Amino acid sequence: MPASNRAEYGSGLAVVVVTYSPGETLDRCLDTLGKATTRPVRVILADNGSTDGAPERAAAERENVELLRTGGNLGYGTAANRGVAELDDSFGWVVVANPDVEWSDGALDVLLEAAERWPRGGAFGPLIREVSGEVYPSARLVPSLGRGIGHAVVGRVWRGNPWTTAYKQSDTEVAERVAGWLSGSCLLIRREAFDSVEGFDPRYFMYFEDVDLGDRLAKAGWQNVYVPSAEVVHIQGHSTARSSDAMLAAHHDSAYRFIADRHEGLRWAPVRLAVRAGLTARLKLETRKP
Repeated sequence: MPASNRAEYGSGLAVVVVTYSPGETLDRCLDTLGKATTRPVRVILADNGSTDGAPERAAAERENVELLRTGGNLGYGTAANRGVAELDDSFGWVVVANPDVEWSDGALDVLLEAAERWPRGGAFGPLIREVSGEVYPSARLVPSLGRGIGHAVVGRVWRGNPWTTAYKQSDTEVAERVAGWLSGSCLLIRREAFDSVEGFDPRYFMYFEDVDLGDRLAKAGWQNVYVPSAEVVHIQGHSTARSSDAMLAAHHDSAYRFIADRHEGLRWAPVRLAVRAGLTARLKLETRKP
């Protein structure tokens, strides 16, 4: 297991929920969280500037919930980092989650039990279902240059293409296993692992912060473990629906950052330029008005 130069972490459990005018989904998230574990949980709402009053109401009405105002819309990863920074070393486990996640009964306890089986596990992700019941591919390979370009170029018009299938692990058995990265919409993290890589990279405003975290955890000697025996439902897109064009732009910016960070130097400059041009063209196609 990777060495830590920090003090020993306790067994305390905390959940950091990143909020941005989450509406009624937050209540459902917190209600189901209460049935997801038998352990006491400290909940921190890392709020990125909500205007609907939902985080304030939740903190006022629930004893274990506290509100942390980040001071603005800082992005998902930065807000999560702020929430984790509120925890002392007695909290050895932290969940980072979206407010539109609904927990199955006992799901968090199942994740914690899996952590005992994987002592090198740094992050643990449940099986995520969409509202339709369809399983979301939340445990994927880290996108290589070839897979990433293939998926980005033809993913929307040829859904069964080999690059997307490999990247999403669509043909992989749904079983407990090590993945390249896990969806940040609901993630149990070993605090020692999170602190060892200094948490989420704050340069990612939204999207790819979970890909980047999983990649850096693996490079630091930790494992990203998919635990499909634990289930949640994710009502995707609630907080981003009002600004879909802006979110598409953020997605493309983050995709470029991820590739560029891993292909630095002069010899990779033509590749970075080509990737930037391709992503820019793809964004224009996706945001053009009919």
